[in-house]
Amino acid sequence: MDKATRDKYTVVIGLEVHAQLLTRSKIYSGDSTAYGSLPNTNVGVITLAHPGTLPRLNKKVVEYAIKMGLACHSRISRFNIFDRKNYFYPDLPKGYQITQDRTPICVGGYVTIDTKDGERNIELHRIHIEEDAGKSIHLSTETDTLVDFNRAGVPLIEIVTQPDIKTSEEAYAYLTEVRKLVRYLDICDGNMEEGSLRCDANISIMPAGSTVFGKKVEVKNMNSIRNVQRAIDHEIERQIIETEKGNVIFSETRTFDAGTGLTYGMRTKEELNDYRYFPDPDLSPMVVSDKWLHDIETVMPTLPRDLYNKYVNDYKLSPYDAHVLTDSKDVAMYFEKVCTLTKNYKAASNWVMGPVKSYLNETGLLATEFPISPELLVELMNLVDTGKISFSVASQRVFHALLKNPSKSAIDVAKSLNALQDSSEDSMLPIIDQILKEFPLKVEEYKSGKKGIVTMFMGELMKRSKGKADPKVANALITKKLEEV
Repeated sequence: MDKATRDKYTVVIGLEVHAQLLTRSKIYSGDSTAYGSLPNTNVGVITLAHPGTLPRLNKKVVEYAIKMGLACHSRISRFNIFDRKNYFYPDLPKGYQITQDRTPICVGGYVTIDTKDGERNIELHRIHIEEDAGKSIHLSTETDTLVDFNRAGVPLIEIVTQPDIKTSEEAYAYLTEVRKLVRYLDICDGNMEEGSLRCDANISIMPAGSTVFGKKVEVKNMNSIRNVQRAIDHEIERQIIETEKGNVIFSETRTFDAGTGLTYGMRTKEELNDYRYFPDPDLSPMVVSDKWLHDIETVMPTLPRDLYNKYVNDYKLSPYDAHVLTDSKDVAMYFEKVCTLTKNYKAASNWVMGPVKSYLNETGLLATEFPISPELLVELMNLVDTGKISFSVASQRVFHALLKNPSKSAIDVAKSLNALQDSSEDSMLPIIDQILKEFPLKVEEYKSGKKGIVTMFMGELMKRSKGKADPKVANALITKKLEEV
């Protein structure tokens, strides 16, 4: 699509994110929430909506929802009621879903994202608590639909933005931040592939300069943040093309095919009154007391945006470094521990982003499972900082030896590898003299003004000393000898 056509329209995007909460039991029953169990094994009479059964609210669900609200700067509703949202699907045993309509647990708030123009706050409409439905399974070889009720009753929070997102890139950044938040809070694993974090995108277009929103289309069934971005890009282009043809965009629900990159119509969009919301008579109103809210506030962890600002402003790291270090909680916490033991924050950053993360990526381990403790890593860093070993020797030889022997000290491992640097002039001078004799033409180049040739001599010295020569001392000796020749 040409830019002129695209610029004729303003895009309006709102996202609805469902996050499955990491409780051991379901929201209104004691049934397990374990993922991967055999179909229809995590079910009981409440999950299956047997007559005469009554729901009982899981307190931990409320605490997790409040944590997310506090992380998003939302107002926490002190008085809450639960509502029935009526619609029928085979995977919804009761024929209605218990949710929050009029009193969402969290109201307003925002999530800060990074854009090419700087930071921007994506405004939230609400965060509310509800239960998940079961799962319908359509096998290609079967004519019947199978239903697994294990997921029915698993607790969710739904995080709903205002129609505040302008591009697919902003949507991508927003979802990345939301996933970070739920993982830092330890309330959801953020795994979109397993469905524990799901996103529906509401997309509409309107003429540039207009204040009247167009008809929104909801796109479902996207199992990665990248696919959300792809679906939005396709839907924007589809709506503009249809509008340019003179066709009317109508409100509907569409599905995204990751293989083709296209969206397809599923059904016309339900109106809110189709759900016939009314208060659930089986659940009492819930009050969030001052003490309860205070107790939750006191156990809130440091959040990724706060760590990012700390690394940039206090540790003087680059924005890129700060982003990489805060991308996952386990790496950030490991880095935090390292920084309590050293003030050389840039060196700590280089080690964690380099050798440490490389090892974690290769092995699939978390930083909490990394064999080298922060104390041992700082000991290794100090050997480099004090000139006892070079960074290349430390990262390529000593580091890998410590991975196999994490109970040993860094200095002992360096000694066992004969890797300690030699700053003795007596040991280096004979090697330097030999190198200068072997490369008389390079010596002449230096004397003719090509001072950069020193790096060649340094390379030869490091090779012949097996990396043990102290670079600073070696560089000074080579320069002195060249000036004397």
